[in-house]
Amino acid sequence: MENKIGKTLNLELVGVDGNAHAIMGVFSRQARREKWSQEEIDSVLQEAMDGDYYHLLATIMTYCEPQDNPEDDSNPENEED
Repeated sequence: MENKIGKTLNLELVGVDGNAHAIMGVFSRQARREKWSQEEIDSVLQEAMDGDYYHLLATIMTYCEPQDNPEDDSNPENEED
């Protein structure tokens, strides 16, 4: 799979609901947080929907590159009890 826009998101798909709509929703929300244009988001989603479920998953994964960021306050795993 080729990354046609040359960008990736800091997004880990492990633990995300496996439903195709949920995967696309998580991708879209993170892309907006990372200031992707709507055109870039739509391009990836259209490419993802051009095949079966496995094509969708492979496409979305092409544009995701999770990074460890232990100081990320938005990650509930980093909260103290």
